[in-house]
Amino acid sequence: MSRRDGRKNNDLRDLSVDFDDLARVDGSARFGFGPENLALASLSGPIEVRLSAENPSKATLDVHLRPLSNVSATESKSLASAIASALTPSLLLTQNPRTLVQLVVQALSLPPKTWKDGLTAAMINASTLAFLNAASIPMKGIVCAVTVGRLASSKQFIVDPSGEEAALLDAGGCFAFLFADGLDERAKCVWTNWRSFSGGFEEKDLVQARNVASESAREVWSKMKLCVNYREQPGLKAHAEKNDGLGEDSDDDKMII
Repeated sequence: MSRRDGRKNNDLRDLSVDFDDLARVDGSARFGFGPENLALASLSGPIEVRLSAENPSKATLDVHLRPLSNVSATESKSLASAIASALTPSLLLTQNPRTLVQLVVQALSLPPKTWKDGLTAAMINASTLAFLNAASIPMKGIVCAVTVGRLASSKQFIVDPSGEEAALLDAGGCFAFLFADGLDERAKCVWTNWRSFSGGFEEKDLVQARNVASESAREVWSKMKLCVNYREQPGLKAHAEKNDGLGEDSDDDKMII
């Protein structure tokens, strides 16, 4: 089935990945699903932590959210907590006890009022890339997030709903998966906010949505990995661009897929 923007039900929008080199941080990156959902994340750590926040057994993960427009403190804290919950399973925080790992996440686009899950997924992915860019915190895997919605009329599931499509959904949410053993292994869902917009939902709906999301998250991870390889080995990208006739003026640290 074709959607209003021409995508199939399981198609993501163009993914944008950009490894920023922000000053005074250990790593930073941008991630976006199309033009609607763009986020920037920067990471500092491990750094000295206040005595009151010191944990003797592991590093303290502190997530700060900077929205593009006015957002209530409660909503901002809730989203920061969600990002931390999604990322924590991938981090070996016990390797750096009594330190602070500070993650700052900035919205670069104004999400549709009726559908903010796409921006949440972009923020989680940008955060993962910032950790990869910093390479200062040991990781046990990579967390990738995508959104899934269910159309009220047909009960079909669609990946990465746009703001326009949000009005057509009766259920939806963001799913984050941990890829710890490569793309060939089954990914583990580490966080979701799946919900029904018209009452309760059956467990089978959640399972089906999670399975759909898992395949798309695998695609996000595959393309993240490709961009990381290009960054670490510029010759690979030069070879690919030569074969594709892309020219020599493209940014080695930026990729739109």
